[in-house]
Amino acid sequence: MTHSTPHRPAPVRIEDYADPQFSPEVREMLAAIEPLAATLELTPAALMDQARAETGLDDFGPTDFVERLDVYCTALREEAGLSKLGWFNNHSQLVSTLKNRLWIEDLVKREPAILDVEIAAPIVICGLPRTGTTHLHNLMSADPGLRSLPYWESLQPVLPASEQPGPGEPDPRLARCQMGLDFLHAAMPLFDRMHEMTVDHVHEEIQILMIDLSTMLMETSVLVPTWAAYYREHDQTSSYRYMKKVLQCCQWLRGGERWVLKSPQHLEQFPVLTEVFPDATFVVTHRDPVSVTASMTTMVTYGARMSVAHPDPVDYGAMWSARLERMLEACTRDRDVLPADRSIDVRFDEFMADEFAMVDRIYDVASQPMTAEGRAAMDRFVEDHPRGRHGAVEYDITQFGLDPVERRAALRFYTDRFDIPLEA
Repeated sequence: MTHSTPHRPAPVRIEDYADPQFSPEVREMLAAIEPLAATLELTPAALMDQARAETGLDDFGPTDFVERLDVYCTALREEAGLSKLGWFNNHSQLVSTLKNRLWIEDLVKREPAILDVEIAAPIVICGLPRTGTTHLHNLMSADPGLRSLPYWESLQPVLPASEQPGPGEPDPRLARCQMGLDFLHAAMPLFDRMHEMTVDHVHEEIQILMIDLSTMLMETSVLVPTWAAYYREHDQTSSYRYMKKVLQCCQWLRGGERWVLKSPQHLEQFPVLTEVFPDATFVVTHRDPVSVTASMTTMVTYGARMSVAHPDPVDYGAMWSARLERMLEACTRDRDVLPADRSIDVRFDEFMADEFAMVDRIYDVASQPMTAEGRAAMDRFVEDHPRGRHGAVEYDITQFGLDPVERRAALRFYTDRFDIPLEA
């Protein structure tokens, strides 16, 4: 089934990557942040002390994360070239991450039965950004028969007892999430054209992998080569096990039986995924990698203004073209690790041609029943979220110092392996 968009804003071309232009309202907020940023310390000790002070808790659980946090903080201080906004944003994110960890460990200590919660046969979507993963994830998550992670929950999986709302009162996480999104949309008004963000939208678990301080998320807003190399060199099994523990907490608190998960970093973690989730079904999405490189680099470089005063598009192009190539190498190398009877490859062109037919194929592989209620919910989602409703961004890989002919030749190992149609 296909759906047309009744009104679509004209495409835009982003020209201010290296010199971000903010509205007067945002510039006023930035001016207010600057003196506060100067007082913040990006070290594990300072961040952990602040998290303890703000929660009244002190048990972070396994402490192997401290080394990772130290490597990352050092890279932020010495390599990232953070702006005052970037210093403030990264400090805030890391304190929030550590507070989440304290609340999770406290909950599990009080309710040890959480560790017996079964994360049964999850459906795991693995694919690069811009390959249809978000739309597929949203579509399947509309089905009430599947459990997914809304954005607000991903930011704070466990709410402390002191903030539990009374009868009829809203969860305070919703307002906090909306406040953050209001600033994001003000500072990056074109971001919704690339990746829509709302309080309730279905989010990937890259955010909860952050709670173990080991995730691709930590590379997406800044250039931190020391951290990136450290991350690549370390096995991620323990962090995926920690992610599973967070999912157990979420399921204990808010219910749900079968999860539908999604993250681009899963594409290079097939052996880890099969060990941590041995009964999972895997959905591997594919698209012309040159198109993916163009759109992913556009999104990341545009978002870099939240951390860096003058992001260099060529530097981001070099980093992300290499990063995506390594992910595709891992996918090509490890694809056969996934169980043949519980995995499916989804090409972007086939998914876009008939989204519901593809979902039916995935449900068949996953032995997930397609109920009338589930199909009706998916129909409503598509009706309420027409493609392109926010407008498009013009993607031009040459803006990032990249040559599409060179990239196509470099990535031929992947397009040949999976028979990916090339886009103009």
